[in-house]
Amino acid sequence: MSSVEPIPVNLVDLHPKVSNMRTDLLAGMASNPKQFSPKYFYDERGSQLFDAICRLPEYYLTRTEIDILQTRMEEIAECVGPGARLVEFGSGSSTKTRMLLDHLRELAAYVPVDISRDHLLATAEELARDYPGLEVQPVCADFTHDFELPGTRHAARRNVVFFPGSTIGNFSADQAHELLTSMAHIAGPHGGVLIGIDMKKDEAVLTAAYNDSAGITGQFNLNMLARFNRELGADFDLDSYRHRAVYNSHEGRMEMYLVSLREQSVSVSSNRFDIAMGEAILTEWSHKYDQAQFSAMASAAGLEARKAWSDPDGLFSVQYLETRE
Repeated sequence: MSSVEPIPVNLVDLHPKVSNMRTDLLAGMASNPKQFSPKYFYDERGSQLFDAICRLPEYYLTRTEIDILQTRMEEIAECVGPGARLVEFGSGSSTKTRMLLDHLRELAAYVPVDISRDHLLATAEELARDYPGLEVQPVCADFTHDFELPGTRHAARRNVVFFPGSTIGNFSADQAHELLTSMAHIAGPHGGVLIGIDMKKDEAVLTAAYNDSAGITGQFNLNMLARFNRELGADFDLDSYRHRAVYNSHEGRMEMYLVSLREQSVSVSSNRFDIAMGEAILTEWSHKYDQAQFSAMASAAGLEARKAWSDPDGLFSVQYLETRE
């Protein structure tokens, strides 16, 4: 047992106000077609369900990315170098991060950034106990908006943004460009971005991954409605919707929906919205890339690919990007 005392965890709380969620929901219900932001998946229950999804046999993304990280960790650590500050966007349970924490040298600090406050703080405190010499600085924020990094006890030689799980695919081309540009800004001069990318592949593999036989992805999708009911006083009837995920070959992305099983009316903050039987509400899309597409998108945001690692079947890629000087 280590004799080093854990460094106290101080949460930087930039959590979006409830009014932001209400505004987003009202706008999404009024749009045509109706749509919700996937960032509202991740309350405490949603984060737990997503952790369960990552363990499903059909969901190749997580285990494949983990295999790449395990196989290539020495090369990854060499790219990151000693004395870095690791900043993770959408940190969740920080499961993959532990692999980095075990191998990166002289890490100045770890900054997990996540929108789910309770889940974030619990994970940060657990990491501080398990890595008592490491400064863990949780920031509760929507990482799609600008935020400032907290100061560190020890100066970092560089910032490296960690964005695993192919979450970049949840954004449109314009949104992905903005997010990569923000990462380049956070990384700063001589900084880096370590990012997971889901590659284009057979449609059957994709469809199975988002329609698991255990129905966990369906629960995850419906949990967003439960959150709206609980936090905003909406009255969605969860039994009146079903999960559907399909591949849009033209856009090169998986699309996830909540489909209404009957004609119904929903109340949100004294506003009522009619929903037709069979109407589909978009909750998420997940773009898939080839290497040329992603390299061009990264370069437009001021990032250049230094290394790219993949599995033998080419399902997934982990890439290390560097900021231009």
